[in-house]
Amino acid sequence: MQDFSVLMSVYCKERPDYLRASLESVFRQTVMPSEVVLVEDGPLTSELDEVVEEYEKRYKQLKVVKLPRNVGLGRALNEGLKHCSFELVARMDTDDIAKPFRFERQLAEFRRQPDLDVCSAWMEEFSRLPEEVDAVKTLPEGNEALYEYGKRRNPVNHPVVMFRKQAVVHNGGYRHYPLFEDYYLWVRMMMSNCRFYTIPEALQAFRASREMFLRRGGFGYALVEVRLQFLFYGMRYITFGQMLKNIAIRFIARVMPASFRARLYRRRLRS
Repeated sequence: MQDFSVLMSVYCKERPDYLRASLESVFRQTVMPSEVVLVEDGPLTSELDEVVEEYEKRYKQLKVVKLPRNVGLGRALNEGLKHCSFELVARMDTDDIAKPFRFERQLAEFRRQPDLDVCSAWMEEFSRLPEEVDAVKTLPEGNEALYEYGKRRNPVNHPVVMFRKQAVVHNGGYRHYPLFEDYYLWVRMMMSNCRFYTIPEALQAFRASREMFLRRGGFGYALVEVRLQFLFYGMRYITFGQMLKNIAIRFIARVMPASFRARLYRRRLRS
């Protein structure tokens, strides 16, 4: 099997039990990672430190990168990427749970498609227990379909992506753009003819709590998303008409109450 890195980032507000479950799922794969780069995005709590130290002792593959202050997810991932030793890098959030065969499936796709740069997959969303699935976040499968899908919504499930490090670095990495660093990256990569693919199978359990829907709403969040649409239009990725349509739909969704937004996502935008 090909060597690969796993890239994760943790910060002080995350829960130790979620981090433990996430790390456990990474180290119980049918194909073990060659290394796991865990970025500490600023000082952690003593409880989080205990979990990190425990897994450092248990697994020699775990490399911890400590940042002196919190810099945000995009910048933390860029720093972690510098410490990834291998060409293939799998992203993993520190509150999600990877299916045991996730890495095996994704590595198989990179072998099957030698020109592949980015390989995502579907995700099962849950709010209480991983086995109690609330919805499945699906995506189109092929490169052309993903290119078109990206004009409306993020074409990659970032928490379950595996990519070629060189392709990401060549396209500028996670440039700082509040809340949408990954979406901005994928669009730049698509416009430079990188190849994308989605495995039509749920390979990760994604924690979709009420707090997540609260974070993804409000006037400030809506304005950031409006600016992103103007950016995509300026890059000539979307037309003026597509920009206006996206802004209208997204602005309404962001400013509506969180309970309505959660229902909209799960009934209209998920399987």
